[in-house]
Amino acid sequence: MVRRLSFIAHARVLALSLLVVAPAAWGQPGVFEIMLNGGQVGTASCKIVATTHGYSSTTVMHVTTHGLDYSLSKTEQLSPSHQFEHVLLSAVVNNEAVSVTGSLASAKIVLHISANGHTVTTPLTAHAGAVFMPDFDPGAFETLLALAAERNNRGLWAIIPKQSGAIAPIQLATYEDQQGTLNGKTITVHHLVATIGGSQANIYSSADNQLMQANLPQQGFVLVYKGFALKPLSGAAAAPAN
Repeated sequence: MVRRLSFIAHARVLALSLLVVAPAAWGQPGVFEIMLNGGQVGTASCKIVATTHGYSSTTVMHVTTHGLDYSLSKTEQLSPSHQFEHVLLSAVVNNEAVSVTGSLASAKIVLHISANGHTVTTPLTAHAGAVFMPDFDPGAFETLLALAAERNNRGLWAIIPKQSGAIAPIQLATYEDQQGTLNGKTITVHHLVATIGGSQANIYSSADNQLMQANLPQQGFVLVYKGFALKPLSGAAAAPAN
């Protein structure tokens, strides 16, 4: 009986630890609006569900604005600790088809990128905290938030599927919490600033670590969870908390 009670207690602790790093909304589709200078120019949806081997992450996105017509479909496999394992991406950028596959092989992340009739294969150094980060993908930010919670904001990397492919460190700074509304109800959101290759993204997440908004490195573009509105700060932005 003592052993059984000990096992039950351990299972409860494990379950609580999983809740800390996996948003409660995982398993449900997240719908986002893509804004440019205050006007909507696209939509994106993502869903991350548990599988027998970890997690499956899917994203569908489309944005249309002056000079850009971009659609994306991504299916990604993650380990039980949210680490990158495999990805399949199909996109159309201004009528040009692009496809990307990526997988782990011999301590490398191997990307195959096809565009303009050419295919490039690039092996990148594998990192346990690597996140596959195509443009305008809310699922990538959801994965980043989960990995950041697990890794205390350290040892994070961005897999960048552009040109021949690259990997770059992600530096996260924690700012003071801010206020927003979700479907009219006031909520507190955490504020992180991610620096990737010299560019910054402001990331806002709910108490259960779900992405609410990301101000993207692309100038003027913002990903906003449908129904969420960030309240403007009354004064200058606070200094990083870490």
